[in-house]
Amino acid sequence: MKFDILSKSYKRKSIRVLPLILSFILVLFIGSQSIATPTKSTEILWDTYGIPHIYGKDDASAFYAFGWAQMQSHGDLLLRLYGQARGRAAEYWGEEYLESDRWVLSMGVPERAGVWYQAQNPIFRKYLDAFAAGINAYASQNRNSIDDGVEVVLPVKGEDVMAHLHRVLNFTFVVDPELVFDLSKQKLPAGSNGWAIAPTHSASGNAMLLANPHLPWSDLFLWYEAQITTPGIDAYGVTLVGIPVLAIAFNNNLGWTHTVNTYDGWDLYELTPKDNGYLFDGKVRKFLAKTVSLKVKQKNGSLKEQRLLVKSSIHGPVIAEKNGKAIALRVVGLDRPGVLQQWWDMARAKNLKQFETALKRLQLSMFTVMYADREGHIMHLFNGQVPIRQQGDFAYWQGVIPGDTSKTLWTKIHPYQDLPRIVDPKSGWLQNANDPPWTTTFPTAINADNYPPYMAPRFMDFRSQRSVRMLAEDDKISFDEMIAYKHSTRMEMADRLLDDLIPAARKYGKDLGQKAASVLETWDRQANADSRGAVLFAFWVQQLDLNKTFSQPWSENSPRTTPDGLADPESAVATLEAVAAKIEKTYGSIDVAWGDVFRLRYGNIDLPANGGADPLGIFRNLYASPQPDGKFKSEAGDSYVAAIEFSNPVRAMALTSYGNATQPGSPHIGDQLNLFAKKKLRPVWRDRSDILAHLEARKVF
Repeated sequence: MKFDILSKSYKRKSIRVLPLILSFILVLFIGSQSIATPTKSTEILWDTYGIPHIYGKDDASAFYAFGWAQMQSHGDLLLRLYGQARGRAAEYWGEEYLESDRWVLSMGVPERAGVWYQAQNPIFRKYLDAFAAGINAYASQNRNSIDDGVEVVLPVKGEDVMAHLHRVLNFTFVVDPELVFDLSKQKLPAGSNGWAIAPTHSASGNAMLLANPHLPWSDLFLWYEAQITTPGIDAYGVTLVGIPVLAIAFNNNLGWTHTVNTYDGWDLYELTPKDNGYLFDGKVRKFLAKTVSLKVKQKNGSLKEQRLLVKSSIHGPVIAEKNGKAIALRVVGLDRPGVLQQWWDMARAKNLKQFETALKRLQLSMFTVMYADREGHIMHLFNGQVPIRQQGDFAYWQGVIPGDTSKTLWTKIHPYQDLPRIVDPKSGWLQNANDPPWTTTFPTAINADNYPPYMAPRFMDFRSQRSVRMLAEDDKISFDEMIAYKHSTRMEMADRLLDDLIPAARKYGKDLGQKAASVLETWDRQANADSRGAVLFAFWVQQLDLNKTFSQPWSENSPRTTPDGLADPESAVATLEAVAAKIEKTYGSIDVAWGDVFRLRYGNIDLPANGGADPLGIFRNLYASPQPDGKFKSEAGDSYVAAIEFSNPVRAMALTSYGNATQPGSPHIGDQLNLFAKKKLRPVWRDRSDILAHLEARKVF
């Protein structure tokens, strides 16, 4: 059984960690003196989970401190990511990064990052410079805490911040290079859950928000949790390592989360080359061509220079040429450099009107926005820079598009008012689990027929159905219930198939089939660590062709109860017996506990896991990859969880699954995984008195 994810690992070099540990101790003792009241200086209060609470005397000082904090927690990773965003990673670290550099340079990331940097509001540009200065200052004062191999990236500049942002958003999330070079848009299941619950559906009468992104547990996908407080902002949340503002956050008045939406912001165009150019509207257009020089570090430390020819059509860079054709890539949003300031202003907003004023800039290229506030408003926005296309439905634009005509070339995006959006639905709740916007609530509040057919596809998978079931079946959801539902490991797919599979196994099964039926009968249909039967069911599902499995396929007329039933019960039982035999041989028993097979492994930690991956229909999302010992290691899924109630004061619980640091020597690598294994969250400390009561260290600037 294989749960694949798109993630890259990086090699850590040897590092001297003693100075880092000593600095923690020193700062702790110094910071324990005279900290009962805020000063006019800027400071970082580190709590016992390694979360920085930044008190800035002004915005620029807060950005500086945030750069410092990210370096203390993730310095080696941050510098490596910035080196990749420059397109110089192979120069710094060798040939294994050559493909990454070619992608970054072919897409024009470093050059465009400079343009984006200059396009910033002058005041905000100073904030980016301050963030970079904080990075450099930490590195300068803590040389022994930084891996020797990544110091070559220093110093960093504001342009590096923009390059990293650009690579992450436009050339990883909007378009993934692995999919481009496969000439395919068949993405692996994206993960995120988001809920917004109105006062009418809340037990307390307060609006509530559930933030739950699912990303790989490594590389540029890692979340960093922080609080940022200045005279104009008091926001708490997470951002991706290297990004200088919070991307998912809440304040005293409102909050939002993002999910990966069913959005298409890139296209592949097939061109017919002719006379050193290509055909377009019946004429030959010349390719734009330039040669880029890149260097590759050799094993002996020397540098070898390579030339990279970058050709572009009117559509964008040419990424392949074969069989007399060329393929060009077009990506949306390359002329919209303002997402950092938009996120910053979203976090500063005090009400829905101010929040939407920031959203309407459409600087964020994609992602659903799920929103709730103190006034009781909830909102779901299918956010994105959606190209205005002249033809075709969503499926059409997943293929390779004819590039010889201007009829298929999009040049504009839909304005804010064109995007699917609902505020304060009658149901009192909104959800998204990476399903299209049409199923955000029931009764349906957004009609797909009112939007262009290419806006989003039409489907509802099992995780989305599970999400809706929990919200719809509880008229008054409490804060504690929302957290319990978040950790639900019930498999929606099991509820659709076991009623047919178990009788079929009794009818057609041999001895092992009968035994399997008994295991599935007593199974709790969950993927808790001690659930017995979950491994058998999940491994069986992995062997199915889900396009042919169900007797009743998914129907838009019955989106919450289909697909259902087994189309071929006898064949399903044969597969079940084969899977049971393999499990028995591998693990010694067909009712092996889920947590004995699926493990939370991170650093030196190894704990039994709970939760599972699509298509099983588990709200508690966890992707795992097979290991040499026959077990499966957690690689992605629930990466950050925040449950927020807009009471007075705001109430919040959270968890960053893998901890808030990767820097060798930090005590916060994986220090929250034990709570993950117990299906628990930790309290969010936002008030200064609470932070001081759980203080680990203090840094004053």
